[in-house]
Amino acid sequence: MLGDFMPCLAMVLVQVCYAGMNIISKLAMESGMKPLVLDAYCQMFSTIAITLFAFFLERKTRPNITKTILFQLFLCSITGATANEVLYFLGLKDSTTTIACALKNVLPAMTFVIAALCKLEDVAMKTAAGKAKVIGTMVCVGGSMLVSFYHGHTIDITESSIHWIYAKNMAASSSGNGTSFLDTFLVIVSCVAWAIWLIIQERLGKEFPAPYTTTAAMCFMASIECTVIGLISEHKISEWSLRSGIRLVASLYTGIVCNALASCLTIWSIKRKGPLFVSVFSSLLLVIVAILSWALLHEKLFVGTLVGSVMIVSGLYAVLWGKYKLKPMEEMERQKDDDLELAIEMHFPANVG
Repeated sequence: MLGDFMPCLAMVLVQVCYAGMNIISKLAMESGMKPLVLDAYCQMFSTIAITLFAFFLERKTRPNITKTILFQLFLCSITGATANEVLYFLGLKDSTTTIACALKNVLPAMTFVIAALCKLEDVAMKTAAGKAKVIGTMVCVGGSMLVSFYHGHTIDITESSIHWIYAKNMAASSSGNGTSFLDTFLVIVSCVAWAIWLIIQERLGKEFPAPYTTTAAMCFMASIECTVIGLISEHKISEWSLRSGIRLVASLYTGIVCNALASCLTIWSIKRKGPLFVSVFSSLLLVIVAILSWALLHEKLFVGTLVGSVMIVSGLYAVLWGKYKLKPMEEMERQKDDDLELAIEMHFPANVG
């Protein structure tokens, strides 16, 4: 019972961390901080934070890092850290936090599609569960398109009584900007990168069960990658200044809380429940960010955003339902394969020596 509860609690905490990141990083970018600079700093701070944990907590249990493990770590840094965060921050810059998070909910659908293409996920179209996964994926994609390209009327709800120092500037800068096709494309591609990372991470976690070391290596590689990309894009020294309080807070929070703490919790949860289980909790992020954006940033809620979000969450849980309905069937098939292998070994034992 406790074993099932702890991964759920861990993933809820991860979504709370990510919700804070969306709000704070949006404020930093509205203050003039470039997305590529923000991502480079957050990777640097996360490397410093998680390396200490990796050294003291896993120095006696850490397996040897082989060339294969090193290559998988490099792939994780490219997909889960560099591509995912760079593309997401670029898409978030000219969008709103609510819409960006709504689009991020296509992650389970993307994870299912990529896993199916790699033959890591059984589609099983002849079963109700298989059809639910496919239809749920289509509904998720349709909802993401609705959120992006249709606003409709503003939903009239009571304004928040919370007045934050940055809220007025945020409302002024966001009210005139609609989410463009490029913003949508960048966020969705970031989801593709994250889905690929979830799948690679599941395999890596089995071969290299050291989550702190994995996260530290991934963040270190990503800090080099993001810094190089950032320097190519932003040459001026002034663009890298952290004198502004919100820029420093955003870099520290995103690096330490999200990249370090949240990544470790995510890797730990993937090891116990798998990549699809982890991706499903992204729907909770939309609810948290929508509430915080309304309360702190005075963002308006549109009919298109609400309907599209409901479609995304509905499709998401259709995928989840299909996944868990098929799980017993997959376990039975694995058991049959194990029994067959055991029978072969008993009748045809391998030669020793």
